Amino acid sequence: MQTKIHELTDLLNYYSKKYYVEDDPVVSDYEYDMLLRELKELEDRYPRFRRSDSPTQRVGGAVLEQFQSVRHEVPMESLQDAFSEEEIREFDRRIKGQFPNARYVVELKIDGLSVEAEYVEGVFVRGATRGDGVTGEDISENLKTIKALPLSIRNAPRRLIVRGEVYMPKKSFADLNARREENGEALFANPRNAAAGSLRQLDSKVTATRNLSVFIFNLQLCEGREFSSHTETLEALKEYGFPVSPKREAFTTIDGVWNEIIALGALRSSLPFDIDGAVIKVDDLSMRNAIGSTSKFPKWAIAFKYPPEEKETVLREIRINVGRTGVLTPLAVFDPVLIAGSTVEKATLHNKDLIAEKDIRIGDTVVVRKAGDIIPEIVRRIAEKRPSGTVEFQMPSVCPVCGSTVVTEGPVTRCDNSECPAQLTKNIVHFVSRDAMDVDGMGASIVETFVEKGLITSAADLYRLDRDVIARMERFGEKSAENLLRSIQESRSRGLDRLIYALGIRQVGQKASKVLAKKFRTLDNFAKATEEELCVTEDVGPITARYIREYFGNPKNLQYIEHLRQAGLNFEDTNEETGTRLEGLTFVLTGTLPTYKRDEAAQLIEKEGGKVAGSVSKKTAYVVAGEDAGSKLTKAQALGIPVIDEAQLKEMLGIL
Repeated sequence: MQTKIHELTDLLNYYSKKYYVEDDPVVSDYEYDMLLRELKELEDRYPRFRRSDSPTQRVGGAVLEQFQSVRHEVPMESLQDAFSEEEIREFDRRIKGQFPNARYVVELKIDGLSVEAEYVEGVFVRGATRGDGVTGEDISENLKTIKALPLSIRNAPRRLIVRGEVYMPKKSFADLNARREENGEALFANPRNAAAGSLRQLDSKVTATRNLSVFIFNLQLCEGREFSSHTETLEALKEYGFPVSPKREAFTTIDGVWNEIIALGALRSSLPFDIDGAVIKVDDLSMRNAIGSTSKFPKWAIAFKYPPEEKETVLREIRINVGRTGVLTPLAVFDPVLIAGSTVEKATLHNKDLIAEKDIRIGDTVVVRKAGDIIPEIVRRIAEKRPSGTVEFQMPSVCPVCGSTVVTEGPVTRCDNSECPAQLTKNIVHFVSRDAMDVDGMGASIVETFVEKGLITSAADLYRLDRDVIARMERFGEKSAENLLRSIQESRSRGLDRLIYALGIRQVGQKASKVLAKKFRTLDNFAKATEEELCVTEDVGPITARYIREYFGNPKNLQYIEHLRQAGLNFEDTNEETGTRLEGLTFVLTGTLPTYKRDEAAQLIEKEGGKVAGSVSKKTAYVVAGEDAGSKLTKAQALGIPVIDEAQLKEMLGIL
C-alpha cells in the first residue's frame, strides 16, 4: 500500500506542476479530484505512509496564536522605483559607466507580497514574509497551501533558499470581493491587499480557500552549485520545478530595455495576474557584486512603475442591488469606456457615504479606473463639467425588490425583510455551500432554478424535495436526482457549528460558529443566550452579539429554525465536553504519527484543554514528534523543549 500511496502522490504532484506551474493541464479537474480522493482515503487508512509533500497536506493546518519571527540568512532588499524614461536611462548610464558590456534582464513586476522559501535536502522546511528585509514572519503553514509552490524538489542541493512574489489571480480576487460584498464585508482594495491579508491569516485553512499563487524570481542561496548569471539561476529554478516569471528577456542596449517596458505595459490587461511595473536587473552576478548596494536598495536593479490608466465618462444612472444579507449597494452606470484592455460601463459605489464624500451625482462627468487593473471604480468627478440641475443622490427608503422599509446602520442601508426574493436565493446558496451544510452538486444555478419553479422558498424546503419532480426537470434524470437528494439527506447530520454558520447571521463566520457551538452545545441554548452571555464568548463582540439577538428576535427566523428542526437537522454539538488534563499547555505536532493523523491528535489535545500551535517557540510545552520530523524537531532540541512521541501523548491524555 505504501507503493500505491507514493505513486499517487508523485502522479498528482506532476499533474499539479503541469497545471499550476507550466499552465499545461494534462487531465481534467474531475480526474484529478477522483485521484486526490483515492489518495486521501488511502492516507486515512495508512497514515504512516503519508508523505510531507502529499497534495492532501495543502488544505491548512492548526491555527496559530501568532507568527514567529524569522531572521533572513540573505537580506531581502527592496528595489528603487523609477517613473520616467529618463530615470531608466540614467540607471543605464551609471551601470555602463562601470561595465560597458553589461547585459540586462527585464521581468514583470508582480504586484503581490514578497516571500522566501527554504528547502533542506529537497524538502520545504520554512517560509517567511520579507518583513523589513532583515527579519520577517514565519508563514510556513500558509505557504504550503499554495499549489504552485513545490513541497519537494528532485535533484536538489542540500540547502536552497528562493525568493518569490505571492499574488492573487485576477479571477480569484474578483470572486472573493463579490462574496465579501454579498456578505456586507469590507472589500479588498486590490489583489496585492487581498494576497497580503490572506497570507497573514493565523488560520491556514482560510489561506487555503483564497487560491493564491506564486512566482519565484530570485535564488537567494544554493549550497554546492555555482552560477555566473541571473538567467542561469532562473533556468535552474525552472528545472527544480518552481514557477518563474513567464515574461523575461535579456538586452544589451537601453533602447531594447525601454521598448520591452512599453511592451510589457501593453500586456497588463491581458495577464491573469496583476503587475504594477517592470524590473530591470544586471544579468552578470560578478558585476552585481562589484556594483553593490546602498543601505536600502541593490544598485544593480531598478523597478519602473506603470501609472494607472484613467478615463473620463458620463454617469447616467445609479442602480440599487440587494445582497444576501439585505445590504443595498449602489451601482454606477456610465457611458462605456475602454480601460486596461476591456470595455466597462458599471462600477460599484459601495454605500451612501462614499457617494456623499465624492459628491457624485447623475449627469456628472467622472474619472474611472480599474482598482488593481481589475475592479472598475469611480475616482472622482470633474467639478467644472457638472451640468446645471443635478441633485444629490438619496438611497431609497424602501427595498427596490420587495418594497419593505429599509434600515440605515452607519454607511450601510439594509432591507430587513428576510423573505425578500433578492436575499432568498443567495441565502440558500450560502446554506448549501461547502463550509456550511456542504450539499454536493447544488450550485447557484440549481438553487435559482428551484426558486423560480417554486420548489423551495427557504433552505428548509430542500428536505422536502420530491425525487420524481426533480428527475423530470431539465439537466436532471433519476440518477442525478438520487445523488442530489442523498447529499441533502447527508447534510442533516452535519455538526452544529456548520448549521450555525449556514444560518447566515451577520458577522458570525466559521470560527465564531465553532466557538458558539462548543460553548452553548445546542441551537436552542444558543438562540436563548443573552447579549451578556454572548459578549463573554471568545470571538464575539458587542456588535456581533447584538446581531445574534436581532436574528433570534425575529419571529420569521424562529419559524424557519422550527422548519429545520422538523426536517431532522442536527441541533446539538456531539463533540465531547472539554477536559482539563492539558489545560495551559501548548503543543506542536511534527512528522507522521503511528496511528493518529495530526488533526486528530490536535482535536484530542484541544478536548483536554490544551492548545496546538503551528510553530515552535519558548511558549511551547511539548513537541510531539513522529517519523520524518523536520525543522520543528530541530528547533525544539535547540530550545531545550521536551520532545515526546504518540505513546507519551496518549499517556498524558489518559488513553490506554
